[in-house]
Amino acid sequence: MRSVVITGAAGGLGAAACALLADHGWRVFAADLPGEALDAVAERSSVVAVPLDVTDPASVAALAETVADHLAGESGASGGPPGLQGVVNFAGILEVGSVIEVPPAVAERVLAVNVLGTYRVNQALFPLLLAGRGRIVNISSETGWQSGGPFNGVYAMTKHAIEAYSDSLRRELMLLDIPVVKVQPGPFRTSMVHSIEDRFERAARASTHFGAVLRRVGRLGAAEEGKAHPPEELAAVVEEALTAARPRSAYSVHPAASRVAFERLPTRLGDRLLRAVLRG
Repeated sequence: MRSVVITGAAGGLGAAACALLADHGWRVFAADLPGEALDAVAERSSVVAVPLDVTDPASVAALAETVADHLAGESGASGGPPGLQGVVNFAGILEVGSVIEVPPAVAERVLAVNVLGTYRVNQALFPLLLAGRGRIVNISSETGWQSGGPFNGVYAMTKHAIEAYSDSLRRELMLLDIPVVKVQPGPFRTSMVHSIEDRFERAARASTHFGAVLRRVGRLGAAEEGKAHPPEELAAVVEEALTAARPRSAYSVHPAASRVAFERLPTRLGDRLLRAVLRG
């Protein structure tokens, strides 16, 4: 049985990936903060729920130990120690607001989860991954390859970092024949997307300079929710990234057409148009 660790497994996208892989014969170590959502993911017999806080080194070490214990007694590549065939890093959080106003402690928390959490998990699980001749799938975002947008800067910082980290990691681990793949989702139906207007409303109440604009952006974001795609479609791409004989270095999945078009504009023109929209 192929084995994979999925972080952020209790979230909408992570849970969909857990379900699809489990249904297709994988043993899934579903790792996330403990709670009812994680328990629900582990209802399938081939899913093992593992409590995990990616910001806590001790918790990440415990994840690696738990996975190793479950794999004990199995043979890995070339008859060696047991190993993993995949690690998928979904764990992440969102923060909105102006980068001149979001408190540093809040930005540090987002960086700790989205960037250092991924870094920490991959390092801790790498010996098992190497033994299993597996691969790493890092979940980035369309935000990772786009220029930073207003009031999304903290999140964009983390996804740009994941892009750079994944590229460096891929070019290192290719020397060990361990593929590293980026998956860059556009809008998908998740609780994170569903709560976008509420997030902007909270940011507006806390803002000194941008309250009205934040509310306008929140309404625009909520209006786009109907165009979001089902999580199962992203789960299928994750499975391809884990199983393709020659996986792509990056999979862009349903990027928003309006954002793709905006990125093609000259910077000054794009800024002028954006300013007009934001000022209403």
